[in-house]
Amino acid sequence: MKAAIYSRKSKYTGKGESVENQIKLCKEYGINNLNINEKDFFIYVDEGFSGSNTNRPKFQKMLVDIKEKKIDIIICYRLDRISRNVLDFLNLIEILNKENIAFVSIREQFDTTTPMGRAMMYITSIFAQLERETIAERIKDNMLELAKSGRWLGGNPPTGFRSIAIITREGKKECKLIPIEKEIVLVKEIYSKFLLYKSLTAVESYLLKNNIKTKNGKFFSRNSIKKILKNPIYSKADKEMLEYLNSKGYNIYAKPEDFNGENGIIAYNKTKQDGQSKKNICRDKNEWIIAVGKHEGVISGIEWVEAQNLLERNKSKDYKRSRNIFALLSGILKCKKCGSFMRPKSMQRYNKKGEKVFYYICKTKEKTKKSQCDNFNINGNVADKQVVESLKKLMTFFDINFIKDDIWESISIDKKRCFIRTIMPNILWDGKKIDIILDESLMFPFCKHCK
Repeated sequence: MKAAIYSRKSKYTGKGESVENQIKLCKEYGINNLNINEKDFFIYVDEGFSGSNTNRPKFQKMLVDIKEKKIDIIICYRLDRISRNVLDFLNLIEILNKENIAFVSIREQFDTTTPMGRAMMYITSIFAQLERETIAERIKDNMLELAKSGRWLGGNPPTGFRSIAIITREGKKECKLIPIEKEIVLVKEIYSKFLLYKSLTAVESYLLKNNIKTKNGKFFSRNSIKKILKNPIYSKADKEMLEYLNSKGYNIYAKPEDFNGENGIIAYNKTKQDGQSKKNICRDKNEWIIAVGKHEGVISGIEWVEAQNLLERNKSKDYKRSRNIFALLSGILKCKKCGSFMRPKSMQRYNKKGEKVFYYICKTKEKTKKSQCDNFNINGNVADKQVVESLKKLMTFFDINFIKDDIWESISIDKKRCFIRTIMPNILWDGKKIDIILDESLMFPFCKHCK
């Protein structure tokens, strides 16, 4: 009988049930109770991985070996070493039943070869998940209470700050934001230019022209600039800031006298993850936690409030991507020189076929007036046709009939772009020719020459 021993521990530590101890106890159980030979054990260890999901390398390797009939039974020290998620656990049991694989948990003495063992294992897995969710909820509640005191609770610090661990007088460890002078100067410059130009696009162009980059070495985008401008962490906790927060109906966990114009603002619980899309969505303002932080404020309240009012007024005339229905490669074609997308720009004339003429222009070239990129523009009508013709030839090569022209023309522009982006993820313009880089993993299974 071939036995798999699965061992997991969330953190690399010598405390608690080490993976070595788990393996030792599982081996002893297998040898003494199941008559398994020492040489017939397969060991799978995931150390440093949570039990909240099954995205673990050795666990996934074990599943592959199960389907390849290399294993007859799985032995683990405790049920939650496999998973703390009921759905994941039930999925595993379904796979084991399908492949006729037994499962034993030596701590709980569960054996799936008996009906009672299966029932008890389901019940225990439910309690394991309940324990995990209860712990997570308790941690979240504690974090929110700590946020009300103005503490920085960890995570990636915003531009202008770094996070350090300090020991309090009570001997407890906590995080504190420390300013980075060079980045603070940049933050002040961004606010200053936005209040001067009153435009995110103008600030973006200014930063591009002056080769000013983010802390990660990338050019600032409008979104990254907006993120800095909207973050209250930079605002000083002063009279103007207090009046603004009260006028907007925020829950403020600080006394009026704490708004002394020295410290900054801390805002927590602003977003939550959408269950379906997994994207962060904004919470209602009455759920936010606003407190006076322990770090130094950077921007005066009156300047920060003015920036918010400008952002709100600019919403109606916000920059929008070109919706030119003729620009098939919009959001796909990139400049090979600098890596920026090339946006379509319509001309006030038509070609001989009656099509409105447009060109693709490198965004960085346009915004910096050629100071950061000087790549040539490309005729959009020609570029679109060239890519479609290349797509047709490609499909013919792989013995796949391309969509008929009349049907292709009836398909929405968004679906066409999605189709092209899937097959040709990288379409680059170097100033002379278009380079098309295929997604080989998608195409090779259909290739008549590679079967």
